[in-house]
Amino acid sequence: MPAELRLGDGARLALTTLTILPLRVGRVDRATAGTAMTLAPAVGALLGVPLAGILLLAAGTAPLVAAGVTVAAAAVLTRGLHLDGLADTVDALGSYRRGPAALEIMKKPDVGPFGVVALVLVLLVQAAALAELAGRSRPAVFAAVLTATAAGRLGVTLACRRGVPAARPEGLGALVAGSVGPVALAVTTAAVALLAVAAVPQQPWQGPLVVLAALAVAAGLLRHVVRRLGGITGDVLGATVELVTTLVYLGLVLSA
Repeated sequence: MPAELRLGDGARLALTTLTILPLRVGRVDRATAGTAMTLAPAVGALLGVPLAGILLLAAGTAPLVAAGVTVAAAAVLTRGLHLDGLADTVDALGSYRRGPAALEIMKKPDVGPFGVVALVLVLLVQAAALAELAGRSRPAVFAAVLTATAAGRLGVTLACRRGVPAARPEGLGALVAGSVGPVALAVTTAAVALLAVAAVPQQPWQGPLVVLAALAVAAGLLRHVVRRLGGITGDVLGATVELVTTLVYLGLVLSA
């Protein structure tokens, strides 16, 4: 497949997988999947633009209200899939079961107590961090929100790197697992770290450090997931998005 066609199909696949946009995707194969997962941070940055705008527009009412509206908008713009993946993954890991037994728990439509607690904590931390960010300068708010949303999807790129297997032979995890090469991962990580420089203008080192620290935590989670489940699934990708996004928001408001 010509590179330009793969890039176009990969971009559409990334947008329709990671956002609410119902785009028609052309050819879907491993190469296209790898392109899509490499472009995931760019999709995250794109998603951050309206979210930052919503936060700033609503900040005139009350910071916490503005933060709550922004968190709700993020859920709507992603169809709540990442939050669903977080709840399912935490329920599976919290069951202390392994392999197929844990995967069966992950597939259940209901949400268990571990999943509920994880959702509440993540949404609470995100809202609290956004409420603090709302009082900063407009450029800093845009940079911080774009950094968090891009870094969250960079977690997907990390999860899909070569050497990380799929837990099932079918589904999104099987399509994208191991589809991202080391060079692509390094380039996207550098790009998000560069974006993060402007997130805390008075301490330009803080943003990149927070991004790298959040990715390190995500890498640890992925190792644990591979040991427990045998590999990644679509739910694990969603959980990684929410984990990294939340950690970056938290890191950007601490000691700033």
